[in-house]
Amino acid sequence: MAQSRTRLGVSAYAIGVFVLTLGSNGVRNVVGWWGFLALAIALTAVGVVLFVREKPARFRWYRLPAPLYWFLALAVLSIAWSQYRFESVLGVLAQLATTLLAVVLAFVLTWHEVLRTLGTALRYLIGLSLVFELGVSLFMREPVFQNFLVFVEVPEEGKPSKLLYWSRDLLFSGGPIQGLVASSVLLGFLALLGLIVFGIQLRAGLVRPFAGWFWVLVSAATLLLTRGATVWVALVAVAVALALALWARRLGPERRVPLYATGGALIAVAVAAVLFARDFVFGLLGKSGDMTGRLETWEAVIGLAEQRPWFGWGWVSYWAPWAEPFKSLDTKAGLPVMSAHNAWLDVWLQLGIVGVLALAPLVVLTVWRVWFRAVDPPRRGFGPPLPYATSALWPFLVMVALVVQSFTESRLLIEGNWVLLVLLAVKSRFDFELPSQDAEPTALPWRRVPIPRRTGAIELPSRRR
Repeated sequence: MAQSRTRLGVSAYAIGVFVLTLGSNGVRNVVGWWGFLALAIALTAVGVVLFVREKPARFRWYRLPAPLYWFLALAVLSIAWSQYRFESVLGVLAQLATTLLAVVLAFVLTWHEVLRTLGTALRYLIGLSLVFELGVSLFMREPVFQNFLVFVEVPEEGKPSKLLYWSRDLLFSGGPIQGLVASSVLLGFLALLGLIVFGIQLRAGLVRPFAGWFWVLVSAATLLLTRGATVWVALVAVAVALALALWARRLGPERRVPLYATGGALIAVAVAAVLFARDFVFGLLGKSGDMTGRLETWEAVIGLAEQRPWFGWGWVSYWAPWAEPFKSLDTKAGLPVMSAHNAWLDVWLQLGIVGVLALAPLVVLTVWRVWFRAVDPPRRGFGPPLPYATSALWPFLVMVALVVQSFTESRLLIEGNWVLLVLLAVKSRFDFELPSQDAEPTALPWRRVPIPRRTGAIELPSRRR
């Protein structure tokens, strides 16, 4: 019973971390900046205590990916040459705290617990976002402004920028809705993660069929209502990645050369389409070729990065719009821009080419490891391969979604996306066990759950196939 309570507490902690980091904008709108900081500090402190009490047997400092050390060390050192030193100190502290949360989750949770707690957090965020939008449309019947944008003022006259709104009251108009996270792009990405996680749980039998299908449909509806072109591109990439992974499973380890050739060709075609047929591709999605003004932001960032190409201007994560050079770098609809809308350009701006060379191996090696975890046949000893587990696919699919989004958003470097990246990077680095189908904790229909006989204390049966 004590062990069950411990695991319940660990799971509750993990859900809290995922909700806080993936739904950070919503939390800040509800409790404000100071409330958000208090929650973040509390979760970090609890994480340290939990890690010390759990004492993960597999933890060794050298088991953390070396590129993670390179990137964080460079961020810390950048304080010395930063043009906004106070903001850099705050940004580095936030980066280290977020990394700590991810490392704690990687070592105290099993792969199945990560999937389950991430799924629960996504249900809260997606479900409450739809309830929030419904409440705005039914009761308030007008747009709602965000509460935490303390560095901008809402104009008294004229039409305010849509970037100021928490909800634009567009649910009954077909969207785009913004949900609790106050952004159709971020909510759409949460819906994409939901499709991946809920689809895997449903196919693997980790949840009841009704609940599984319900949340898959809710995620699909949310994705449609956000109407984000970049999220649709990420969805296509995830679907192609899933098809390649299933093909690799059928081919086996010795016959994958045609698969890798096909994957390389698809990547080349996608890059060529973005470079040379961008207007046509995004026109199909109802968007402009400049990707909602991102090209203008990228040009400004590149011009500034070229002034300090090797080590950048200093780490800050979120841009500090009150400090130079961010104050005069770029604006959208009269509001300061908070990121480069491209994780790789953001790293080049803040940490230079050296920073990009530190981050790239972390991402590439993580994708490499979770790919083989998804497609290699599970074995026990030297015996024949065991049936594939559906749940082995989700880390690879999530990494594909994170990487594709990193070219149009900078969220890979902060909060929830950074937690997912570091968690998968660390866990795939030391936890090499490949799950088999017979090891998945399948949820049984209630009619098939045996009733245990009472022999003093009632023990619940293990729900395994």
